[in-house]
Amino acid sequence: MTYHLNDFAFDLRASVAPTNHIWVGSGFSTVAPIAGTVAGVSGLFSPPFAAKDMEMLLDLTADGHRVSDTGNRGKGDCGLLYAGAKWRPDRIERTGTYHYYVEDRLISLSVRSSLIPLADRAGFVLSVRVVNRTDRSMKLNMFPHVTPGHPSLQSLNDWDFGHPSMGAQVHEIGAGTWENDQVRVTLLQEEIGPDLVGSGEEAVYRAAILLTKAGESVSRDESLATWEQRTHEVWENRIQRYCEAIPQLSSDIPGLEDYYRRSLVSGLICLWEHPDFAMQPFPVVAGIEGAGICCYPWDTGGYAARILGLMLGSDKVIELAHMMARSGIERHSRFAPSGLGKDVPYSYSLWSFYNLVWCNVTQYGEGLELYDLLKNLLLHDEERLPAWGELLDYGKQHNLLEMRSAAHEHVVSSPNAERAWCYDRLADMADRLGHEESGTWRDKASRIRAAIREHLWDPENGWFLCRYPNGHVERVYTIQAFDTLRMGVCTADMAKALLTHLNEGTFLGPYGVSSISAEDTLHYELNDPDWSGGGSYTGESPTLALTLWEQGQPELAWDVLKRLFWMGKHLPYFPQEHYSDRPTVPSHKRGNIIAGLTGTEALVFGMAGIKPKLDGSLEIFPQPPHEGSVSITGYRYRDQQIDVLMKPNHCTIVCNGEPVYSGAPSIYIFPKDSR
Repeated sequence: MTYHLNDFAFDLRASVAPTNHIWVGSGFSTVAPIAGTVAGVSGLFSPPFAAKDMEMLLDLTADGHRVSDTGNRGKGDCGLLYAGAKWRPDRIERTGTYHYYVEDRLISLSVRSSLIPLADRAGFVLSVRVVNRTDRSMKLNMFPHVTPGHPSLQSLNDWDFGHPSMGAQVHEIGAGTWENDQVRVTLLQEEIGPDLVGSGEEAVYRAAILLTKAGESVSRDESLATWEQRTHEVWENRIQRYCEAIPQLSSDIPGLEDYYRRSLVSGLICLWEHPDFAMQPFPVVAGIEGAGICCYPWDTGGYAARILGLMLGSDKVIELAHMMARSGIERHSRFAPSGLGKDVPYSYSLWSFYNLVWCNVTQYGEGLELYDLLKNLLLHDEERLPAWGELLDYGKQHNLLEMRSAAHEHVVSSPNAERAWCYDRLADMADRLGHEESGTWRDKASRIRAAIREHLWDPENGWFLCRYPNGHVERVYTIQAFDTLRMGVCTADMAKALLTHLNEGTFLGPYGVSSISAEDTLHYELNDPDWSGGGSYTGESPTLALTLWEQGQPELAWDVLKRLFWMGKHLPYFPQEHYSDRPTVPSHKRGNIIAGLTGTEALVFGMAGIKPKLDGSLEIFPQPPHEGSVSITGYRYRDQQIDVLMKPNHCTIVCNGEPVYSGAPSIYIFPKDSR
């Protein structure tokens, strides 16, 4: 079985996403509908072009009577009435109705529109179909009203986490053409159908908006329908390529399949394929609404590196690693579409880079040639950052979690714990390559972990401390502390103590996990759920679930993950962050995030327990929930295809169609790769 576009369709009537989060992208252009309208369009981005405040509204006339489409919520003749919408990766389809007596004659129309971002040029096509539902013929006409706004042309070096700057007001230079000093906006139209539309007949109308450089006319040698079809074909092809190696999940547990697919599509819509970008696909952090068309190592490498690696394949992962290295990952937190490094060094970039490469090496057996690069990056941090004994001082919020109060700063457990993990991975690779320095790296990792336990662990409160250079100490009950469980820092007693804080009403809310525990009255606040409480960054809750499965805590892991299932039912794709006390999303943050892939990562590599190893062996330890059945099928490892079938207290592991284990969940190890 393979995925298709309709597998990712979402009925927007069920959406709780803020209206400004609803966009649709092609990997080249992204565009939004106007909420409450059947055919209105607002906003268009296609680097280097940006038209944030561009709008197009459509009026139609029936026998000369104007039927407007403005989302009017009054009474009486309000014009076209919005009746629903469906989101797909390649388009947004909307429906509307007009059924009203005008001068004692009934006008009854059914309207369907498709909003399609173009896949090879900066623009979109709007396709509108109108059916005459009366018992007589009518004259139908459609008229677009374009507000070109303030389009701009921004260098690929300058696209970042925020929206590009707006340009100057345009002026009309001809019918359907507007221009400022940077950008030309062109309206194209096609009307297909009879002049007089009979009872039950359909009229079809298409309009397109194109952005080109000032003075550059639009090349038009194809129909708008051809452009529309090309986006469909490009998206079908993208899904086949990027989902070919992604395991399928099927389950009778309510909400699980929806959550898995919405997690998966959250990654798909972050892959841009513009020929002028630093690589194709270029994995962006967000970007569906034109902001966040940049690459963050923490998202691409830190949260769901294994699933992203299955999407991209080994060659592209290694290309991504080289791009990050060339762009200065040790000096910058993120990269523009051109590959240019942006902003200051980020404390989680090193771990993210290591994790990206490590996942590729263990999954595909490729990437060991990056050993010297990895070593140099690790040693660069040692030289760049102030040392506090064996621990490093990672600075203030701008380099860490960006909280809104004095908190998780300077000498902290994470990312010092990730640093120890990096030394161990470097040692593993050194052993594989036959380098004698592996013992040096393992000794360094051990000393870092010992220092964390000695200087940052607070046994009285069962939590980690943050130490400032001036001697000030903070204890921040942040979700980030649970990451130390994955890094080999915690003794059994420390792990037990940490998990006692994972309670209802503190870290756990009915709809997810809070980034700061409500028990932390110094730091918990509700204005920034990203890292300061009341919700969390979208990758954090599934990462916690993954961590708990890795720690042999399946019941707690499942309890955490299933709190997120509302997201699969009520969001077309996952946003930058969400609340944990209510099924709601902050409207002022990004509408999508590549870290949404972490849900898929948690289920494949956490619940199913799939663990590829450096020596080419494969360990599988399924930990099914005590409710329903779950099947994860089609995972590919080297020359094998693995299926994991789970139900309460039982699992079956299948290799290339043949069962190799069936019984109570336990660790099953496939032999080492012969290569």
